[in-house]
Amino acid sequence: MKWFYNLRIARKLNITFGIVQVLTLFLGVNALMAMGRMHAASDDLATDWMPSVQGAMAIRIDVGEFRRWELSHMVSTDEAGHAKYEKRLADTLALLETHRAAYTKLISNPEEQALIDSFGKAWQDFMGDHNKLLVLSQQGDKDGARKLAASSSADKLAGVITTLDSLVKLNADGGDAANKEAGAVYNRSLWSIGALVAANMVIGIIMQLWLARIVSRPLQDAVSVARKVAAGDLTVSIDVKSKCETGDLMQALKDMLASLQSLVAQVRTGTDTIATASTQIASGNQDLSARTEQQAGSLEETASSMEQLTSTVKQNADNARQANQLAQSASGIAVKGGDVVSQVVGTMASINESSRKIVDIIAVIDGIAFQTNILALNAAVEAARAGEQGRGFAVVASEVRSLAQRSAAAAKDIKTLIGDSVDKVEAGSKLVDEAGATMNEIVASITRVTDIMSEITAASQEQSGGIAQVNDAITDMDQSTQQNAALVEQAAAAAEAMMEQAAHLSQVVSAFKLDAGAMALGAARTPAPKVAQPAARAVALAKPALQPTSQAAPQPARKRANAPVADEWEEF
Repeated sequence: MKWFYNLRIARKLNITFGIVQVLTLFLGVNALMAMGRMHAASDDLATDWMPSVQGAMAIRIDVGEFRRWELSHMVSTDEAGHAKYEKRLADTLALLETHRAAYTKLISNPEEQALIDSFGKAWQDFMGDHNKLLVLSQQGDKDGARKLAASSSADKLAGVITTLDSLVKLNADGGDAANKEAGAVYNRSLWSIGALVAANMVIGIIMQLWLARIVSRPLQDAVSVARKVAAGDLTVSIDVKSKCETGDLMQALKDMLASLQSLVAQVRTGTDTIATASTQIASGNQDLSARTEQQAGSLEETASSMEQLTSTVKQNADNARQANQLAQSASGIAVKGGDVVSQVVGTMASINESSRKIVDIIAVIDGIAFQTNILALNAAVEAARAGEQGRGFAVVASEVRSLAQRSAAAAKDIKTLIGDSVDKVEAGSKLVDEAGATMNEIVASITRVTDIMSEITAASQEQSGGIAQVNDAITDMDQSTQQNAALVEQAAAAAEAMMEQAAHLSQVVSAFKLDAGAMALGAARTPAPKVAQPAARAVALAKPALQPTSQAAPQPARKRANAPVADEWEEF
């Protein structure tokens, strides 16, 4: 039965319940067959023997009724009585034939057929005497009829009744046999069904216990192994006996146990390594804490010196800013002067242009006076030619000519004066142009000075900002160094706590029991711890103090002596 142990649990259950179902099916089929036999026996009794008994008894009753009406007809003395009994005889005979035909359909064996045939023959013989007796009774020969009825007819009737009794007895015996057969079938069915039920129960209980043992035994073993492992006993041995789900479970427990053995062995080895490493870390953290404190002191000195340097640079930046403001003010004034000179140059140019226009106008006036003089001269000549009539006109022309000459003389004088003014204005314009060019050069020079001062101011501000950033950076470094010192102290405390936890972990892991092979395997899988090696020590150079400036006199920074080799940083 090894193959059954290796089957999956579902297949085991299917096979077990399949067998139970087959047994149940066999039991049901047997019960149905027994019920069929019981039904056949009861059906034979109900549809054959009992109707046959009832049919035979009905025929026998009909024969008795027929004999009764026959005898009544024989003793009757009038025609009405004869007619009445003849009708009853006919009705009884018809009913007998009906019962006889119905019974013929129920015949089920040759013996019964022989009896019904014998009845037919005996009845036929009886009916021969009946017809004779009926004729004698109708003729009034009552004595002859009585003799026939008491002799031959009575004997033949006895044969008919005997045959019918035999037929009734045959059917009654058949019915009794069928009843007994039905009882026997019931008893056999009861015993067979009871035996099958008992066998099914026994087989089902056996298979139930067997299957429960097959399934529960490995589970009990698995629970036992799990409890031992939970108690810390990793030396337990697991034997996989099947390939079903319980076998898979045992194999998984076996693999888990192997993994736990390896893991616990590695943890034991690792705790030792952690303890050693944590001791080294704690020692290194203490050394690092001391050096971090020294570095924090040096950074504080550097921060103080940088604050003094920042103050000096800031004062220089303020002075450069003030000089830049003065240069920008002078540049603004020079620009304004240049603008005024430019306006003067423009005004002189306008005056020069206006003077030239006046000269042109005076030249026109001079021309007009000249032409007026010529016209007046012509008018005087014409007036002289006119004689006495043109004398008055000649006087007017003379006056006009005089005025024209005076206007021409005045125009010449004004032109001379305006020309002199134009020359002076041109000379002034040249001088103003030269002054404007000089002012432009001054403005350009002041602008360049202003730009240089702006650059100096910007550079001073950038330098001040850079020094401030350096100061902030050193301050941040100081704070970071102090924080690092605090973190190093925390790391030292954490290393000590880790040492305690490693010791506690080692104590906890020691609760597991391991064999020598598992310990060797765990030690082989655990990498060897690396021992910390001190790195090369770097010696810090001395830090020079800052020189005091003329604007500020800060205290000189303290010089840091060269640290000894034993106090330098080291990596571990």
